[in-house]
Amino acid sequence: MINWKDLEEANETLKAFTDFNAHAYFGEGIFEDNTLGVKANIAVEGLPWTAGIGAYRDRIANKDADAVAKLKSAGAAIVGILNMEEAALGAKTDNPFFGATQNPHKIGYTPGGSSGGSGAAVAAGICDIALGSDTMGSVRIPAAYCGIYGLKPTHGAISQDGLEIAEASLDSIGPLARSMESLEACSRVLIDFNVPRTIDNIILLKNLGDVECEEAVLKGYEKAKHLMDASTEFSLPYPLTRIRYAGFILTSLALSESLKETVETNPTGVSDSLKFLLTFGPERSEDDLAEDRKILAETRDAVIEAVGKSGAILLPTTPQAAFSHEDKAPANQADFTCLANIAGLPAITIPSGLNEDGLPVAVQIVGAAGNEGGLFALARKLDNQLFAYRQPEFFMKQF
Repeated sequence: MINWKDLEEANETLKAFTDFNAHAYFGEGIFEDNTLGVKANIAVEGLPWTAGIGAYRDRIANKDADAVAKLKSAGAAIVGILNMEEAALGAKTDNPFFGATQNPHKIGYTPGGSSGGSGAAVAAGICDIALGSDTMGSVRIPAAYCGIYGLKPTHGAISQDGLEIAEASLDSIGPLARSMESLEACSRVLIDFNVPRTIDNIILLKNLGDVECEEAVLKGYEKAKHLMDASTEFSLPYPLTRIRYAGFILTSLALSESLKETVETNPTGVSDSLKFLLTFGPERSEDDLAEDRKILAETRDAVIEAVGKSGAILLPTTPQAAFSHEDKAPANQADFTCLANIAGLPAITIPSGLNEDGLPVAVQIVGAAGNEGGLFALARKLDNQLFAYRQPEFFMKQF
């Protein structure tokens, strides 16, 4: 039975859900006792499908996204729609139309973006599992900041049907959960796992691409590196900051086109900050766009070559822990996560510790395309050794 009173009370603080589903029910299947929250850019029949955009506040989905339908068929009760960054382009989940979602480990701090509602709701226990979307880290960053588990699958492994697209070549729907077991069970409902290949080579990015990381992040990464006996290194053809920026440009370009009519017909339904972000792609010269695409193509090739058929790359998930909503978002948040999207590879984020303020940090492992089964086997082993998941002290109830 869903405890709506406690759920709604907790959400008053968190602002993770934007809409609740009064008709939620448990079905039959492996998730028959589990509640599911769905990011606002993924369609749920009969519920608002806003993608975090004010202009879409009254748009109601007329059918379930394929991923939603699969989890519903497995018995999950869809309790509502989760807050997100406007149009999935942003870093805090401080939405100008739907409010600022809070990190359950520290109120006033970001849960990450763009799937911030998904990360916060699962971490706080006000839903058991959630769906998010990941363009350059938007599932894994909130999972890392909120101290839970998240999967960005092989590109195309989960249908984009019913997803409001940001950039089709980078986007993936992905699940978030409070345990590796729940994450894998959810993923097996959504993905047809191939026969898993054993991962026998753990690869490191040389000098972490010169990205500056917080001490707690490095401590968790070093511990994971030691546990996995990792020593093989590879290098990228360009600085991570430049690679991530190229991905942002393509996303800005794609969204500027898909939102062009909305901006023109309902300008007050799109924030000025999003309108500004949408200018970066179209204002790029043809020569610069060609360079951006070249950078992404060469990066994709380098990452795929490094992983091979039986390898996995170990990286921090983010260079930092969550930060205050009052602070400017660090530009490098997605420097590590963007690689899996650019290469189209699966990646799992795992809690790796806490910083001095009690905020979670995380590592991620990136595997070969189609080898989610092998990646989960490795992730389970690492998670059991890191043993770093901690429930937020502010939210101890079970819903």
